[in-house]
Amino acid sequence: MNKTILITGSTDGIGKLTAIKLAKDGYTIYVHGRNKEKLNAVVLEIKELSNNEKIDGFVADFSDLNDVQKMAAQINDKIPKLDVLINNAGIFKTSTSSSKGFDVRLVVNYLAPYVLTNKILSIIKKSETPRIINLSSAAQSHVTDATLAGLAMHTVSEAYAQSKLALTMWSFDLAKQYHDISVLAVNPGSLLNTRMANEAYGQHWSPATKGSDILYELAVSEEYNDITGRYFDNDKGNPKGEFAKAHPDAYDDVLISKLIERTKQLINQP
Repeated sequence: MNKTILITGSTDGIGKLTAIKLAKDGYTIYVHGRNKEKLNAVVLEIKELSNNEKIDGFVADFSDLNDVQKMAAQINDKIPKLDVLINNAGIFKTSTSSSKGFDVRLVVNYLAPYVLTNKILSIIKKSETPRIINLSSAAQSHVTDATLAGLAMHTVSEAYAQSKLALTMWSFDLAKQYHDISVLAVNPGSLLNTRMANEAYGQHWSPATKGSDILYELAVSEEYNDITGRYFDNDKGNPKGEFAKAHPDAYDDVLISKLIERTKQLINQP
């Protein structure tokens, strides 16, 4: 069965590798990047590598939520039904420390996928077997009130960890809200051989394909049918990862409600 799949942050790293692997199986793939020229080049590359013409893409800067909303509108106009959304786009180190007064990691890694997903839910719901895969991390840290007020100055690692826990908490909430959509948070593997990891730490532990392989499986394998509201940790298990416990805050209904309420305020503020 052909599926239509959108992967954000897919002009390099595990997002691009996942797109190529899915394209080779004949799926309809939409990639995303923030640079139009690079995006167009990747679309052509994937077509050539996969011998699949059903490849297209969208451009948006995820540090700008207005840009994210424009991309969502384009998606709704162009795609009648979306079977799988992989929210892969993310940043660790960046030359831009803030966006609209908030740490840019919170915006790109959490607020942007929150906005995008909610804006295109109508076409996701049209799928017979909809799945949303959110890229979390082994690094997860309590999301502070100061962070959500845009007041805190964090180390890069702390800001990143908070953004990834926020994404995981929202993933679990989304799964409760929409029982017909499979929503999973996944740590694709720590220190994979990607540009982001190498720029951040100057080293890697595992090949990038470890991450793209599990994203591929979570996206289309029947093994994960009807599983939702779970956290998959690709650092555990052998030869591949397994479902595991996320940070304790991800199971705290009070903290999740507080996060979602504040998130809605942030999205709606001018």
